[in-house]
Amino acid sequence: MADARDIACRLLDAVLTEGVPLDSALSGQDGMDRLDPRDRGQARRIVTGVLRHLGEIDAILKDQLDRPLPARYARMRNVLRVGIAELVFLGTPPHAAVDAAVKIAARYRRGALKGLVNAVLRGITRAQGDDPGFGHAADPARTNTPGWLFQRWEAAYGAETAAAIATAHMAEPPLDLTLKRAANPQVWAARLDATLLPGGGLRRTGGGRVPELLGYDDGIWWVQDAAAALPAQMLGDVAGQSVIDLCAAPGGKTLQLADAGARVTALDIADSRLGALQENLGRTGLVAEIVCADATKWRPESPVDAVLLDASCSATGTIRRHPDIPHRRTAKDIANICAIQARLLAAAMEMVRPGGVIVYAVCSLEPEEGPGQVAALIEGGAPVTLDPLDPADWPGLEAAITPNGTLRTLPCHGAERGGMDGFFAARLVRT
Repeated sequence: MADARDIACRLLDAVLTEGVPLDSALSGQDGMDRLDPRDRGQARRIVTGVLRHLGEIDAILKDQLDRPLPARYARMRNVLRVGIAELVFLGTPPHAAVDAAVKIAARYRRGALKGLVNAVLRGITRAQGDDPGFGHAADPARTNTPGWLFQRWEAAYGAETAAAIATAHMAEPPLDLTLKRAANPQVWAARLDATLLPGGGLRRTGGGRVPELLGYDDGIWWVQDAAAALPAQMLGDVAGQSVIDLCAAPGGKTLQLADAGARVTALDIADSRLGALQENLGRTGLVAEIVCADATKWRPESPVDAVLLDASCSATGTIRRHPDIPHRRTAKDIANICAIQARLLAAAMEMVRPGGVIVYAVCSLEPEEGPGQVAALIEGGAPVTLDPLDPADWPGLEAAITPNGTLRTLPCHGAERGGMDGFFAARLVRT
């Protein structure tokens, strides 16, 4: 029977060996639903701990082995990674971490590497006795970030900010909630033991399963990172306006727009992802038209007042919530994604009326996916102009407004409060 650590090893097989997104692996992993809530939480904690510290863990493993493990022993590599994460970074008692890893190893290939797993992990336990800081890199932010990605951030933001971004990715993020407009923020902050954030959201650092929190069943709020809530706010007062939310799933921005009184059409190409949006609309009592279609081909019956395009992207701005991303993405992926974004922007322009507004957003830290796309659009003669944001309109978020009036949040912004996802967004007016 699988336990939390065995499931964690299988999840790492899916993510690191097969390239499956962690969210998909979590929802599709056989046996995960048979674990009790505590063990499910433990499996997820172990996996994210391994992914956040993978550079340090693999450096430890390399030092402990006489030679690299053959590719056919990929499962054993992940068993060892789990054991090292528990011993060095997750605070698991040594006897529990070692014994559990050895039991998993005993069930794999007739226990051929059970002795190796035992020897490596017990060697690490002894080393920790001599050096409490054993295994912790001098520069963990750089060590745990793939070199090609760190170099990109250095070039875009400078060495100090790149280090701050990578450091933010190593911590488990808090839970951010967006309240319905009719809800009293102070009252719900007290009820949920949360703090108010610039932009109006709530941030909760306590534990507890989301569906069991106060207000969930009544649809008072929905889960949405503080930065992800900002692009919809850039549209201003949308009451009574026709608005299309492109690439809408899982639907946080659709809920914002519907709650603000807009007539919303939520479009996404993935029917499976729209299920979560439909569920959230039902829970919150909000209304939107849902369309499953390819945004580059679909067009509304008549031009609309506004389009919010949260485009498909590399999602490097969400690594703090999705620590698998650095280990699945490549530089080539970014180039391919940029081509899709350009097509989505061209489609958005065809959907909005003259004088209407387009907000283009990506949860990416990569310049060519954000400011590069907007610059190419305008310089290419597209019938749009940039409508700059005024920092005075964004109290507490002034640092996120760039000199040319676009939005750029970074994971290290508001680090003292727990940071936020990395987003770029620009407001454009159709001429």
